[in-house]
Amino acid sequence: MMPLKVSLVVAFTAVLAAATSALAQDIAGASDHPLVGRYTGAEISYYDQRAYDEIALPDQVVPDGKARTPESWVMNLAGTVTSIRYEGPAGRSALEVMRNYQQALEKNGFETVVFCTRAECAGGGGVSSFWNEARGSIGMPTTWNTSIYLLARKGGVHVALLSVETGSGTAVVPHVAVTVVEAEEMDSDQITLVEASAMEEAFAQDGRIAVYGIYFDFDSAALQPESDAQIAELARLLKDNTALNVVIVGHTDSIGNFGYNLELSQRRAQAVVDTLVSQYGVDTGRLTPAGAGMVAPVTTNRTEEERARNRRVEIVELYSER
Repeated sequence: MMPLKVSLVVAFTAVLAAATSALAQDIAGASDHPLVGRYTGAEISYYDQRAYDEIALPDQVVPDGKARTPESWVMNLAGTVTSIRYEGPAGRSALEVMRNYQQALEKNGFETVVFCTRAECAGGGGVSSFWNEARGSIGMPTTWNTSIYLLARKGGVHVALLSVETGSGTAVVPHVAVTVVEAEEMDSDQITLVEASAMEEAFAQDGRIAVYGIYFDFDSAALQPESDAQIAELARLLKDNTALNVVIVGHTDSIGNFGYNLELSQRRAQAVVDTLVSQYGVDTGRLTPAGAGMVAPVTTNRTEEERARNRRVEIVELYSER
């Protein structure tokens, strides 16, 4: 699926280079995002683009006492995600670089949602927590106390920039993490239905099976209607095998806060159990919900395809001798 097409009608300010002016020092395959550009003299040291991903970014400063609960001050976004890290140029402050980005984006029709500097971003505390969420999973120097953050929005496009500084005086070097999220629908109907007979065979061989036909709303435990067919097959398996007890295990990818994902996966497992009980009459005593969060991936979390494989529900046979 191609990224959302947004026409550019206003030129960037003179201090931002054109998107085609990539430097020889850029890493192979990297390029500027056409909606953002680059500060003249900066080099790209990291680049990644995912056709569809889910990501959380701060949409406000940290409220007092909320540093440990980022879910209360981030917004969840999904779509084409482009991640870029710029370094340099030496001798320019991060604040100067970020004000130029803000000016350029606003000239291009973007609205500034958040602009905060250093301790302002952390509110009553937790500057390292804010830095961690604002970088969009892009590796950055851990000079948290120099953090400057910008979130801008135009229609379905969000641009987040986190800058920090290394060095000092005339040797200061700005580093900028750029995350662009272009909202669009994901390709659906890509997972084959796992029938009851296939689940029964998997139990006999492995004692467990991962199913991908159970869908939830983004950042929610609400089951989508597309899940009905897969849950019906699971109910059929349980009704045909009355001695079978199972653990319903929710799994997430690694995007987002560890504790929050653990709790979300538990709620999703519980939602499957509740549906089996309320809609199919399965005895609740035969079902045990469990949330594993991101701790048991089946592959890495480095690409969207791999993260999609890690987002799953597993059915585990709860076998005991009688």
